[in-house]
Amino acid sequence: MNTPFLFGKHASSEYFTNRTDEVNQLSFNFQSLINTVIISPRRWGKSSLVLKAAEEVQKTNKNVRFCFIDMYNVRSENQFYQLLAQETMKALSSKLEEILEISKNYFTQIIPKISFSPDPASEFSISMDWEEVKKQPDEILDLAEKVAASKNIKLIICIDEFQNISTFDQPVDFQKKLRSHWQTHKNVGYCLYGSKRHMLLDVFSSHSMPFYNFGQIMFLSKISENHWIPFIIGRFAATGKEISAETAGLICTLTENHSFYVQQLAHFSWLNAEKICNPEHVTTAFETLLMQLSFLYQSVTDGLSNSQINFLEATINGEEKFSSKEIIQTYKLGTSANVIRIKQALVSKEIIEISGSDIEFLDPMYKHWLAKHYFKTSY
Repeated sequence: MNTPFLFGKHASSEYFTNRTDEVNQLSFNFQSLINTVIISPRRWGKSSLVLKAAEEVQKTNKNVRFCFIDMYNVRSENQFYQLLAQETMKALSSKLEEILEISKNYFTQIIPKISFSPDPASEFSISMDWEEVKKQPDEILDLAEKVAASKNIKLIICIDEFQNISTFDQPVDFQKKLRSHWQTHKNVGYCLYGSKRHMLLDVFSSHSMPFYNFGQIMFLSKISENHWIPFIIGRFAATGKEISAETAGLICTLTENHSFYVQQLAHFSWLNAEKICNPEHVTTAFETLLMQLSFLYQSVTDGLSNSQINFLEATINGEEKFSSKEIIQTYKLGTSANVIRIKQALVSKEIIEISGSDIEFLDPMYKHWLAKHYFKTSY
């Protein structure tokens, strides 16, 4: 019997829950060509949300096409241009003749080399002379707009891990170049998102950055227990098993409604239960999950300084006045200035998130592991 819960992959169909308002808003933006930036911590379901909204749009509007680009391994302008050209052409046509026609008609200065797989209709790749691309990037940046206009269609370009543009050489100049082209497009919309929340905020929320006010910013919140609980109960029932609302709520509480971990803990709890899942099944599954993650979390912790680890302990213990002399001395944090540097470092490492005076662990399971197995506290 297959597990009724999905994690580590994009959630779709019966595995996708709630996000109704976000799906509706994003679908509207896609059809209206409103540029959208999605910001949230990692593994909260951004990619699944984008795919779900795209799926809903294509059910009713065949005139809208989607181009999906993952910049996870992209570290240079050259790589970006090649990937953008390649994926744009794939989204606009899957036929060999049309791909060659696009290349012939819309590349006049750049001569791309197109390599096809044994099945030409299924896969191809593009390589370009970087020196040529540096002289004429406009042809690539405007390719989607020109082809979409000629075909009288709308194209939505969805770019995951977009924050990686911050690692390019001369990143601000590159962002200016992108914005100067993309903001003029009438037939292409852009959906930009990624897993590095603090880097995305630097790109899109700073008045001094080129992408400031580029489009609507959507800040995703966690899915609430009101939606998770019936989802968990329903998924158990779909496989002939039972779980009460209280026990499903325990799964939500232990994972702090973190989408990835709710599905993962629900999966292990489902495995533990023969017919009826009780709280003991959930707590056993929770400990199993923590132990599976132990090696990873130990590695993360080994990469932290002593003062950073001490700060995390203070946070877990509920301390709030980190600038007070008592807290600094108790947890050996150095100085008030050092506390600021500690916070910045932990935010950069994506271990915590700071909103005003509130400090939150981005990975709730890491917080549990630190408390139970590292600091050995009962918080």
